[in-house]
Amino acid sequence: MSRLRLAFAPRLAVALSLLATPALAQNIDLSQGGPVDVTARDGIEWRQEQRVVVARGNARAIRDGVTVDAARLLARYRPQAGAAAPAPATPGSPADSPLSGGNEIWRLEAEGDVRIFTATDVATGDRAVYDIDQAVLVLTGRELTLTTPQQRITSRDSLEYWSQRRLAVARGNAVVITQDGRHIGADTLVAYLEPDGAPRPAPAAARPGQPAAPGAAAPPPGAGRIDRVELFGNVEIRTETEVVRGDRGVYQASTGLARLLGNVRITRGDNQVNGEEAITNLNTGVSRLVSQGGQRVRGTIQPQQGGANPLAPATPSPTPGANAPRSTP
Repeated sequence: MSRLRLAFAPRLAVALSLLATPALAQNIDLSQGGPVDVTARDGIEWRQEQRVVVARGNARAIRDGVTVDAARLLARYRPQAGAAAPAPATPGSPADSPLSGGNEIWRLEAEGDVRIFTATDVATGDRAVYDIDQAVLVLTGRELTLTTPQQRITSRDSLEYWSQRRLAVARGNAVVITQDGRHIGADTLVAYLEPDGAPRPAPAAARPGQPAAPGAAAPPPGAGRIDRVELFGNVEIRTETEVVRGDRGVYQASTGLARLLGNVRITRGDNQVNGEEAITNLNTGVSRLVSQGGQRVRGTIQPQQGGANPLAPATPSPTPGANAPRSTP
């Protein structure tokens, strides 16, 4: 087993290291940190003309607490901006080597059973591309997930995580599952994450018959907890007792309120009411339709399913949606 240093490194065949700035907390951010150590079972290949280093066979890259595991890893490099070069480098020359101090890795690609993780966060997929300039990870393939101590995000088509902008974009049957089991889904969702150390809101009021929740401790360093989620297309929010659907919506974690717009349906068992706007309180599990412009809401109620009308819409207030989250899709 040989070892070398540059912008990134391997265990069996080669090891490389890359110059960079101080690291952030343990979210998935490969744009910050020191050397990248890469290891591979089947060795490392340097393709001089393409300016790419390829690691094969149980390949692993580690950079300051962030680990990338895959069947194959590719590190693409280029001349470092602002670096003084004594002479123009030609492909294959020593100055063009990935070991040269005048080069930097700008893109990392992983293929096959990709798993990217820190002490707190895990992302999975068939293929991953990390753009170091933009600090964005794009996952594609099967079983796309981003899991943190506070929530789990899944999708079918693609999953992006913008580490420095603190947001995740999930496309295709996208779902957020929160720590307390709330399911929030849509064709496409954008989840905005609060930075580590952000003050927490006061604990939400407990449901009738349940004790108040104790104040939660600050989350461990990582992607952070969700601030809000914007939802587009086939929105579906599930509580313990009902399912609320609509065309678009926004969920605000600090209040536990979700506002849905367009073709809204609230279903509880065989009961259903329809309208154009609804407010769902995920803390209490209670949803209500909001009448817009004098429009009547409509629905089907099955009284034999028990007690009082479970889906009776609230009388609209003079300012519909006043209690909804401020952000709208």
